[in-house]
Amino acid sequence: MHVVVVTLKVKPGEANLTRFEAAIRKNHEATREEPGNVRFDVLKAPVQEDPDMPAEYLLYEVYHSKEDFTAHQQTTHYLTFRDAVADLMAEPRVGKHFRSLAPEPWS
Repeated sequence: MHVVVVTLKVKPGEANLTRFEAAIRKNHEATREEPGNVRFDVLKAPVQEDPDMPAEYLLYEVYHSKEDFTAHQQTTHYLTFRDAVADLMAEPRVGKHFRSLAPEPWS
């Protein structure tokens, strides 16, 4: 399995968080319908004490293969998400790729 872990920081402000969360939910729902996707978790760090700090999110994505992940990045829903949140990012997204050791194979 091909695993991708993406960290994102969203600019502070309730309107920014609302927009981001609406966009990531749509992307999540459509991604889960892709035949190559096994898992797509969206995680949010606990609320920070300082409201002027960016909100942190983590995406944990599992695909049958690297090619399935590449195909995901060409879907309309991914491109729509990417463009919709571009101005909300406090800093560039960071994605790391992994190969699953356990469980393998996934059921």
